[in-house]
Amino acid sequence: MNFISSRKEALSVLENYLEKDISNYTAQRNFDFGPQNRKNISCLSPYITHRLISEYEVAKKVLSKFPYLKVEKFVQEIFWRVYWKGWLELRPKVWSDFVEDLNNIENSDAYIKAINGETNIDCFNDWIKELKENHYLHNHTRMWFASIWIFTLKLPWQKGAEFFLRELYDGDAASNTLSWRWVAGIQTKGKNYIAQNWNINKFTNNKYKNLKLNENPQPIIDQREYKILPTKINDNEKKSDNLVFFENELDFKIFNIDNYKKVYCILLSNKERQIKLGNQVLEYKKNLIKNQIENSSLKIDFIEEDKFIELSKNEKDFDVIYPAVGENMSFLKRIMKKNNLMINYLIREEDKYCWQFSNKGYFNFKSNIPKILSQFKLN
Repeated sequence: MNFISSRKEALSVLENYLEKDISNYTAQRNFDFGPQNRKNISCLSPYITHRLISEYEVAKKVLSKFPYLKVEKFVQEIFWRVYWKGWLELRPKVWSDFVEDLNNIENSDAYIKAINGETNIDCFNDWIKELKENHYLHNHTRMWFASIWIFTLKLPWQKGAEFFLRELYDGDAASNTLSWRWVAGIQTKGKNYIAQNWNINKFTNNKYKNLKLNENPQPIIDQREYKILPTKINDNEKKSDNLVFFENELDFKIFNIDNYKKVYCILLSNKERQIKLGNQVLEYKKNLIKNQIENSSLKIDFIEEDKFIELSKNEKDFDVIYPAVGENMSFLKRIMKKNNLMINYLIREEDKYCWQFSNKGYFNFKSNIPKILSQFKLN
């Protein structure tokens, strides 16, 4: 698999998928035919994760070519990412608890064998290799992988979520963390996802048979409850001459950045990250940023965190394109406290509107998708 690193190419991938392959999506989306045959799915997630193209832009392009009922499932799957992000925004302590949990879990021998693909489960070992080589896995396979990790290999879900973030090009704090919680049975309490032989066999086109899996596991128990907290995000008004954005908001032109005297894009190194990323994942992020800056014809300083920390000792006010709950936000909060910064967040109106529907389960969110599409004239 080959993932590109420019917005122009990402839009081309989207257009090509809409022209040739989307008609098979609903019937074939659950099949994993292997990394050399991905025509049944869009493979847009690395670009959407970094907002090289946004969920809303994808929805609008799709619905400009097809009636909603014909592509309803595809649009719903795109909006899962928006829902998860909103869900975590309303319950940010889920992220901080996840990071804190990791600090108290040691790397066992079983964990080392698992991440090296040295288990007695052939499909799992193959997926480890595929993940490390391609930095991507089919979504259905991620569910099987997580279920085997948690219930057959009996490894902590937190370490699996960390491993995915380290290796995936589309690693996202909300989608990744909450999906692992869902498989474990703690996102929807008491309802876990169980990987089964017949299901893996069917949807890998009979590639794997007679797997030794735990097919009758009990959900993981986690007594922690998370209350919904009101989001506290400033209005979208320019208040500073300095603008900052991170690598997960790369379609930055929608924020009128040419109105700023100084614009900075920050990519955190592993020194400042709570969850360390693989070298190739960091390199992919660097290439995305460099291409976006070069193609923008704008004066943007691409910096690591050290320069921003030094800069913020003197400059105290910044407009920041809202990075959402996760690694970048955690870093920003640490520096705000340390250097006494005044931060004004700029947020997409679509995000702000959609996240109000993340207060319950996805069924509730899904029922509001037509309202969202109408509100922003996406249909």
